[in-house]
Parts: sequence; C-alpha cells; structure tokens
Amino acid sequence: MSRADDLPTPNRRLVLKGAALAAGALAAAPTAAAAAAKAAGPYTNPLVLNRADPHITRHTDGYYYFTATAPEYDRIILRRSRTLNGLATAAESVIWRAHPTGDMGAHIWAPEMHRINGRWYIYFAAAPAEDVWKIRIWVLENSHSNPLRGTWVEKGQIRTAWETFSLDATTFTHRGTRYLAWAQHEPGMDNNTAVWLSKMANPWTLTGPQVRLSTPEYDWERIGFKVNEGPYVLQRNGRVFMTYSASATDHNYCVGLLTAPASADLMNPANWSKSPTPVFTSNDTTQQYGPGHNCFTVAEDGRTDVLVYHARQYKEIDGDPLNDPNRHTRVQKLGWKPDGTPDFGVPVADTASPGA
Repeated sequence: MSRADDLPTPNRRLVLKGAALAAGALAAAPTAAAAAAKAAGPYTNPLVLNRADPHITRHTDGYYYFTATAPEYDRIILRRSRTLNGLATAAESVIWRAHPTGDMGAHIWAPEMHRINGRWYIYFAAAPAEDVWKIRIWVLENSHSNPLRGTWVEKGQIRTAWETFSLDATTFTHRGTRYLAWAQHEPGMDNNTAVWLSKMANPWTLTGPQVRLSTPEYDWERIGFKVNEGPYVLQRNGRVFMTYSASATDHNYCVGLLTAPASADLMNPANWSKSPTPVFTSNDTTQQYGPGHNCFTVAEDGRTDVLVYHARQYKEIDGDPLNDPNRHTRVQKLGWKPDGTPDFGVPVADTASPGA
C-alpha cells in the first residue's frame, strides 16, 4: 500500500468495470494471452475479486485460509476452503472491524494470518480514525484451533525503533529463530518506506536491533512513490528468498527480490543480495497490471509452490490508485530455474473458471 489523501470510497463504475473484465477478458485477450492462461494450470483467475494484498496459508487441518485488504479499508475478512479454487466461492466472514474512534480506526491494510505456538495471529496495518496516515502495525490473537471461531484479542501495536509510518508485517522462522519483516519510513531518509528485519521475543514483541535490508534505490522502485513494502519469505534450495513490492500502486507496482544463503546470519544486511531488476511486472500481452504484494503457498499436492498476488486488468485509473477497488487476488504456479532461484514468469491472463 502507499499513501493517498484520504480514505477511499469505492467507485461503482470501477467495481462494475473490474467485474466485467474478469468475466470477459479471456474471450477478448489475444491468442498469446490464452496460451499463457492454458499453461498456467487449473487455477481460476482472478481468484477473488476486489481483494488486494492477499495472504493464503495452508494449515495442517487441510484448509486454505485466505485474508486480504477489503477496498473499504474498514475490516478484516477470512475465508477457508480445502482447495485453492474453492476460495473463490467460499463464505467470507468478518472477524474484526475497525474501531469507530481512536487507534485502529482507519486504513485497515494487508492482514496476514499465521499459526504460532498453537495460536492464530493476524498482523495488519491501521491508523487512528482521527489521523488516518499515522499508520502502524497491530496484532490480533485467537487461541481457538479454528480461526473462524473463538475470540480475536487485540494484542496491541508492534513497537519498532521509531514512531513512523509502518505497515505490511510478515513473520517467519529460520533455524529456530522467529523474525518479523515489515516496511517503515526511517526518519531523515529520502523515501516512503524501506524493508526492515528484527528477531522476535514473542509474536507481538520485537527483540534486539532492527536492520534495514532494502531501500528504494533503483528507478523502478521510485515511480510515484519511493517504496519498498510487502515483504514475504520463501525458503528453498539452501537460500532464503524475500520478495517485496515497489513503486506506486498503479501499473508501475512490481515485485523485487532479496536473497540470502540459508547458512547466513539474516540480521547482517551484507548477507542479502538484491536483484537489480524487478522479478514480476505488468504485462501487456496477458493484460495484467501492477502485480504485487505477494505471498507464497503450496498446491494441493503439498509440493508445488504457488505464487499469490494482486493485479488489475487495466492500466488507466481515474484518480488515486488507492481509490480504485479492482485489485483482484490471483494465483499461479511458481517455477524454478536450474540455478535454484524462483522463476516468476509473467502474471497470467484471465482464465475460464474450471470450477472449485
């Protein structure tokens, strides 16, 4: 997510535009786009309409759990299904709503749900209702085995080194240590946000120093806004891969990649290398624009890596991109190159629904 002037009110014309494109884009797409869609596998795309910053996790109970940013920015939603395609039609529950006043009252962005030590945790961004750009990272906890039941308890704000604009938290473990990665503005820096990393004392508390892993330095990271945000980690082939998103949330939005050896000290920024070009970008052939804020999950076979992200079906946007609700959740198979690095390919074209 990036800054805008005020809270968005979804535009009916834009919503209808996105839905019509979702239904008819395959027929209108060129032959190359149809071929790309066919090669992508049996996934329905878009998977979930009008849901940005998607997060899908597959739990040991056999369910996929889905949460994402709703375009009204006022609630946290959750779906579950035993298949990825089933998330498209799964019932959607509102598990938490923004406060009417005070903290956590506005800009409810980018929730992620993680299972830690037998409890569910949701990390999300929110601002006070009276100061909507004072965005910080907050945490919810649910001790019930089924996150659609039980009580979501507010654990409070994650305290970082500065009280500045911060968002897009994700958590992972590496060699027995839990980490938090997130985006934050560093005082005195000429950027909107950089990507940061810290170890955790518990699921809502950082411990030790926080280190900067990446700041917007390349031209493709500084279009519209100087942004590195939305980090997410995938550990494969003796390496730790961290994706992140860059630039404004229009068609310039794209995905970058950081890589560290699995044997390295992740808290040493020198151990991370940064790809000089984006690894996942808009594509005119498949007619998908602004792909980003991704995560990873696994297919039903338990082995195939799946890339989850949002994108729009058109390039032209009326007004601020954050007021456009048509960032839709999409999924596609993640490939691997012979050298063991991820092959993102291109955002796939819309597909005819194969059913759930």
